[in-house]
Formats: sequence, C-alpha cells, structure tokens
Amino acid sequence: MFRKFAITSVHNPTVKNVLRLRNKRDRDRSQMYLIEGYRELSRAVKSGVPLQELFYCPEHFLGSNEDSLINEIRMQGVDAIEVGAAVFAKLSYRDRPDGLLAVASQTHLTLTDLDYKVKKEPPPFFLIAEAIEKPGNLGSILRSSDASGVDALMVCDQCTDIFNPNVVRASVGTLFTVPVVEVGSDEAIKWLKEHQVTTVAATPSAKTLYTEADFTGPVAIAMGTEQLGLSEKWMESADIQVKIPMCGEADSLNVAAATTLMLYEVLRQRHLPR
Repeated sequence: MFRKFAITSVHNPTVKNVLRLRNKRDRDRSQMYLIEGYRELSRAVKSGVPLQELFYCPEHFLGSNEDSLINEIRMQGVDAIEVGAAVFAKLSYRDRPDGLLAVASQTHLTLTDLDYKVKKEPPPFFLIAEAIEKPGNLGSILRSSDASGVDALMVCDQCTDIFNPNVVRASVGTLFTVPVVEVGSDEAIKWLKEHQVTTVAATPSAKTLYTEADFTGPVAIAMGTEQLGLSEKWMESADIQVKIPMCGEADSLNVAAATTLMLYEVLRQRHLPR
C-alpha cells in the first residue's frame, strides 16, 4: 500500500529551512540548530533542551527504541513529522542516518551561571578550550569532559560554533550534559582569578610533568589551538604550567587526546590517595 508522508518532496520549504541550519550564519540569525541521532536526541531530551520540530523516518531506524523517544518528544508538544527515505536522506548530515533529526533552540550560559559551582564540594573542576578550530576536536573534548566529570567547559575566543552539526555528532550528545560557556579569554581569566581557581596551562615547554602537579583543589585546565597551543595570554596568566611527556618524534598530541589525558589525571588524583 502506498504510504502517505507529511513531507514527500526534497524541495519542500520546510526541508529547505532545515538545510539552512547547516550554515552558521543561519544558525546565528534564527538561534536554532540541528540535533541528529538517537543517542544525541535522547541526551537532549533528558537534559531539557528545547526542541521545536522532529523529523523521523522508520526506514532508517537502527534499533527498537525510537518510537518511545518520538512519543516522549510528542508529549512535550513538539511536532513530530514523518518523512520518506529520500527526504530524510536529504535532511541528514550523516553517511549512515538513523532516522531521527530535530530542530532545537539555542541556549547560552554565562559565567554568572557558574558562580554556584565554585562553592561546591568536591572542589570545582573546569576546562578551558581556547580557539579550537576543528568541530570534531571540540566534540571529542566535550565527550571527555562528560566522562571525567568536568563541571563546565569554557570555550574561549571561539573559532568553532558549538552548535555546528559536527560538534553535536562528535560529542555524541554530551554537548547537552556538560555546561558550556562561550566567553572571551580576558573575561574568563578575570572570573577564575576572582574565584581563586588555579589555572593549569598545558604546554610542551613546561618543566613539570602533568602527573606531578596538584589538581585536587579548585582547578581549570587550559588547552589551546591544534597548531599553536595556548596563547601568551593564557600562558602568562596560568598559575601552573605542565607538560605531557613525548617519547617519539612528534612534539605534541592531538588536542582532544591531550585534553583527555589531562582531565583523567584530575580524576585520578581526586579518587586515588596521593
């Protein structure tokens, strides 16, 4: 039997509007962005991300839990629109879509939203990502931040839009589980000093190994750009400079890999006796 979908043409105006959200300019203008994938949407719903529309295609489903997620989203008053395989393939940002894509409203935190975290126990644990250029790296950094229990990520002197579809995808939805503040470096440095948070700069030129520094107090780990590392501003303002040992020809790790090592050292020190 022929199945009638709500949207059957890839030239439908709604489809065109969704596709525009792949561009940063349109995301900034509309303050909307795309969330694609079952895991990503599940974490968005659990975290209370405001969804505007949901598009789904059962032909692309990879599991058996999609219907319950769609119903949960519908219960929030969100329009859930079933589309054909060709339309969803046009909407999808992935080589292997899994049949779920939503349009969501952007939400933006400020440093003031983090004030309460500096009073918590155990001591707060922040991550600074300065001028990260590649969406995949920023997404991976978010994933490691979630896994290691980071209290918040400060994206400083932003080069990559945190609402880029590749950030959402690479983070596997942890963009919605880790508080993220987009802020200039000067403002972030001032806030950290005012709240007596120790700033740790990771740099190959440091003399102290990252395993030798004390990360048990209030701490912010600062990681820099893929090519140049941290700026002089962050290097000069840091309370501690540490390095990750390199035993081969390469003088540094990928920023996402280096960040993961640093974050798990904080976790190790806080969960194991020194």
